[in-house]
Amino acid sequence: MTETDLLYNLALQHVPNIGDIIAKRLIHHCGSAEIVLKEKKQNLLKIDGIGSVIVGELFKSYHLKEAEKEIDFINNNNIQVSYFKDEEYPEKLKHCIDGPILLFQAGAIHLKKQRIISIVGSRKITTSGMAFCEDLVEKLAIYNPVIVSGFAYGTDITAHKAAIKHNLQTIGCLAHGLNQIYPKVHKKYMVTMERNGGFFTDFWSSDTFDKNNFLKRNRIIAGLSEATIVIESAEKGGSLVTADIANSYNRDVFAVPGRTTDIQSSGCNNLIKYQKAHMLTNPFDVPYMLNWQLEEAIKPTVQKQLFVELDDSEKSIYNYLKENNKQQLDVIAIECQIPIFKVASLLLNMELKGVVRPLPGKLFEVV
Repeated sequence: MTETDLLYNLALQHVPNIGDIIAKRLIHHCGSAEIVLKEKKQNLLKIDGIGSVIVGELFKSYHLKEAEKEIDFINNNNIQVSYFKDEEYPEKLKHCIDGPILLFQAGAIHLKKQRIISIVGSRKITTSGMAFCEDLVEKLAIYNPVIVSGFAYGTDITAHKAAIKHNLQTIGCLAHGLNQIYPKVHKKYMVTMERNGGFFTDFWSSDTFDKNNFLKRNRIIAGLSEATIVIESAEKGGSLVTADIANSYNRDVFAVPGRTTDIQSSGCNNLIKYQKAHMLTNPFDVPYMLNWQLEEAIKPTVQKQLFVELDDSEKSIYNYLKENNKQQLDVIAIECQIPIFKVASLLLNMELKGVVRPLPGKLFEVV
């Protein structure tokens, strides 16, 4: 992207009432942000969803002037910018209708052909929640995933620190421009974060810091990842918003269950109860459900035994798959009349016994 392209895209991004969805619609129709801002008003009004208020605001000169100021900040602070059509723009975020047209980056982030998961949860994380989060990252380290979170108190910083401890790339998605950091107490982690990944944001250096920004940035946390994991959450909270967004993107969501009397577990328990998330009780549930495979050099060899002992539930699943070939986990649970969380555990046991194998798309078949 040339500096001229950047200038016009920033100017378009600066226009009030134009979010990323409308901005993309305008760009797709006209060909580029520069053409949008030079197009005749009557032609723009023919585009679906574009009214006179938006068109009237588009051609005000101060948008370009503000864009020039932001370019100065970008150049002076070595900020990397990726455009939603660029090759280096995060692949999974490209598929999100409301993904930002411009993404600002600090650090050394490399996402090509990477497994990416988001870990979110309460800012008031409990001791047990922290222990689960740390154990989760430690166990998943053999799969070398990128750990994404929001760099906030509690769960977020626990996930980032655990990733750094195990030499994993980690990304903090910020709710403000790259000219500041929140919370300020986390400034001490910035250098280490940038060495082990870095930061993403779609906010400008001139944007006002606002609590609503956190909800907006959650779409980036969810959009970057193939799965979002909620460690702990009260009945209401930002991590539940992230989970809802991930579901809207058709991404996997996992939630760690807790006691019904625990306030910080009520949100996770509800996600599971209303079938908005897979129940996560063991770190290895994640690679199992996402069908991650270890490299051949370190992947354990699972051989089918000649005489395998299966319990009644396992036999029911085995016989069903033998008769019906490849089937999805949800279908297996319904047809075999076994709760889905129990089916996932049974299939893992059967895989280790060498009688079934997972396939892409949460499918399973008899070996």
